[in-house]
Amino acid sequence: MSKSIKVVAISGSLRAKSTNTGLLHYAQAQAPEGMEITIADIKNLPFYNADLTEKPAAVHTLLAQLAEADALLLACPEYNYSIAPALKNALDWASREPNNALLSGKPVAIVGSAAGMGSARAQYHLRQVCVYLNLHPLNKPEVFCNAFANTFDQDGKLTDASIQGLIKEQLAALRLWIEQLKK
Repeated sequence: MSKSIKVVAISGSLRAKSTNTGLLHYAQAQAPEGMEITIADIKNLPFYNADLTEKPAAVHTLLAQLAEADALLLACPEYNYSIAPALKNALDWASREPNNALLSGKPVAIVGSAAGMGSARAQYHLRQVCVYLNLHPLNKPEVFCNAFANTFDQDGKLTDASIQGLIKEQLAALRLWIEQLKK
């Protein structure tokens, strides 16, 4: 029997009823056999500051989760046509480890929920960040959700069947992408 694939999911939204976190909860519940998705809690991460001489506990927790991860699943909200600061901050903390060892070479799938085009602009900006961090984003399927088109219930739970199907397809594609990159 092969080892379980460990995916760390990070939501760039800190709201309790976040639709982006809702996407991750749905993915976690639908993870294919042999894939384990852990949702990282980044609410207590301080902004990255090289002057901090000791890493806070929340940073240690995130870095330990990333060290165990085979891949990442990033939920990317869109703030002012760009990446939410909370998501970028988590990546900034991780990238400061020696040789970018926690991120470099890892596969990543991206989902996102926002108004209008459903975080498309932010996701493309996130892909630029992934290039610098040597993360390997999955190209297809892309998952963009309009957060205000009856896609979610009032608690941020994903209810749209077509988006649910896309997430299942994306998780299957992520598994294949992980296998391809290991060769």
